[in-house]
Amino acid sequence: MTLDNADKPTVEGFGREWSTFTQSDEQFSAEERQRIFDGYFSIFPWQTLPPHAAGADIGCGSGRWAKLVAPKVGTLHAVDASADVLAVARQNLGVLPNVRFHHASVAVLPFADGELDFAYSLGVLHHVPDTAGAIRDVAAKLKTSAPFLIYLYYAFDNRSALFRAVWMASNLVRIVLSRLPYALQIAATTLIAATVYWPLARAAGLLERLGLMPRSWPLAFYRRHSFYVMRTDAFDRFCTRLEQRFTRVQISEMLHAAGFVDIRFSDAEPYWVAIATKA
Repeated sequence: MTLDNADKPTVEGFGREWSTFTQSDEQFSAEERQRIFDGYFSIFPWQTLPPHAAGADIGCGSGRWAKLVAPKVGTLHAVDASADVLAVARQNLGVLPNVRFHHASVAVLPFADGELDFAYSLGVLHHVPDTAGAIRDVAAKLKTSAPFLIYLYYAFDNRSALFRAVWMASNLVRIVLSRLPYALQIAATTLIAATVYWPLARAAGLLERLGLMPRSWPLAFYRRHSFYVMRTDAFDRFCTRLEQRFTRVQISEMLHAAGFVDIRFSDAEPYWVAIATKA
């Protein structure tokens, strides 16, 4: 396999991440998995898929979302650029007979043009060098009228200047941590999860119950999530070498340029999740 449009250190980093945070049923409760899944897929048009639809999870990771998609479709292709990641996905999804595993980058997807009935890529394509090119590569494999669900890190275009300034400071931490030895990354991000994510998230939950939570409260997204999810996401946030962020307008433009129409964004966190249709 070639790693076209894949950053090797980033791919290797995800191999380590998902080998540690495997998202198995013992670690990741069914209720929490379903709640997060619903946040991503609330805008997905399940009713438009043909019977026995065949689709792809582009950058499947541990298989945490494929576990809930596969029972709804005919065939689900789990694709990832990391062999280590695919090993974790196989362990998590091995009991599902309709899942096929592919070690491939987004630039060399193992499908014929126009083969797929749907695709989704959640939290992946902002970690490749050419995100616009990756979206075009996915589009090429979709049938006409096929839906594509995508989640890309947002550029805080719906946030205040203060919020963006805080993020810029935290990004300096990411640049440092993403280059440390793995053991130090685990220790540092576990500490961040315990001393930053957890208190801010639990405070957000309390403020919400009191009807006092400001819209801009940091890390409010995690107010209903477990510490395991916080640890996972803290590692994911601070230990990834290559990260890009996009505004809602930029994402829409990339989708249009790749041949998608009927683009619609979710108005709920995480930002930005969009659904589009192959023209």
